[in-house]
Amino acid sequence: MAEVIIVRNQDEAGKIYAQCVTDLIVRKPDCVLGLATGSSPLAAYEALVRDVNERHIDVSQVRGFALDEYAGLDPRHPQSYRSTITRTVVEPLGLDPEKIHVPNGDLDSIQEAGAAYDEAIARAGGVDIQILGIGTDGHIGFNEPGSSLASGTRIKTLTEQTRIDNARFFDDDISKVPSHCITQGIGTILKARHLVLLAFGAGKAEAVAETVEGGISSFCPASALQLHPHATVIVDEAAASRLRNRDYYKYAFANKPSWQQI
Repeated sequence: MAEVIIVRNQDEAGKIYAQCVTDLIVRKPDCVLGLATGSSPLAAYEALVRDVNERHIDVSQVRGFALDEYAGLDPRHPQSYRSTITRTVVEPLGLDPEKIHVPNGDLDSIQEAGAAYDEAIARAGGVDIQILGIGTDGHIGFNEPGSSLASGTRIKTLTEQTRIDNARFFDDDISKVPSHCITQGIGTILKARHLVLLAFGAGKAEAVAETVEGGISSFCPASALQLHPHATVIVDEAAASRLRNRDYYKYAFANKPSWQQI
């Protein structure tokens, strides 16, 4: 079962993530970070930038792989995930852009892009820490309900709800939201050595409950985290509101040994 940490707010969650990542970079300067877009990771990235700067940590060797990219969207488009990762992670942290990889959404080569991306991750030695958000329907990356829990990086058709949710990034015009993407599969995600999922707000409560305490099913792709030997779920009180064992999760974290990291 994943470790569940219930926090007061996103800033507290961000500090926990940042501590974990900075400790990793100190131990392994050329570590591989799994990067995600969306609103959930933003506070975590901001906390990471603060920690790196305050501790004067050298990040010049850090490598990274993004979870997904829109299909057919120019990587220079401000809402492409290449641009978003550059804006929210690469530039603030001062990472080497050449060491940060995003799936290739070019329609001319997209049929081969998934296998090539998985091969690139394997050549890099695998992802050390993968940060994840979660959709209201339980998707992680762009693995919509019904996705194979053994899937590799591949092309996916986005659900109408996901396109509606993401329309806010495209002038609230769903017609501007691409209908397809290329995303790391559940099988690819599960190969990362440590998974850290962040979720905030009552709107994520049902998905979090299905992920942590429900059955393992493609109905809720994130439930595959139950199969992972080192998964951490960090949620605020609202997102944790439907967890049956939330009192135990609080007790376990409050009594965690000082030497034990997440």
